[in-house]
Amino acid sequence: MKTKTFLQHASWCLLGLGSCALIQATELVYTPINPSFGGNPLNGTWLLNNAQAQNDFDDPDLKNRTSAAGTSALDRFTAQLQSRLLGQLMDNISTGNTGSLSTDAFIVNVVDDSGQLTIEVTDRATGELSEIKVNGLN
Repeated sequence: MKTKTFLQHASWCLLGLGSCALIQATELVYTPINPSFGGNPLNGTWLLNNAQAQNDFDDPDLKNRTSAAGTSALDRFTAQLQSRLLGQLMDNISTGNTGSLSTDAFIVNVVDDSGQLTIEVTDRATGELSEIKVNGLN
């Protein structure tokens, strides 16, 4: 009797294990992670961030470019003011007004000659003259 019940239990266990193996069997498919080798291109940012997080090299030139002494508040204000004045000079062209702007680095002359716009930019350091001509502004 013991042998018969043991064989029944063993056969049920083997049958259960066999059915689990059939259910879990599947085809293995390789999917690359790196987008350089055919993977998902959305992983590129994640891979780059991981590489940069592991990079312990310090660029000595980066410290020189981003030093606090590079641009002062006065330099930034001067640059913004020059940009604003150049923008205003270009806006005046639409109303037919011409003009010039002179700074430490350059001289800008804007002339509107009946539809032909001429912008002359002179570099004060080298004396180099750049001329931009635009036709058909009527």
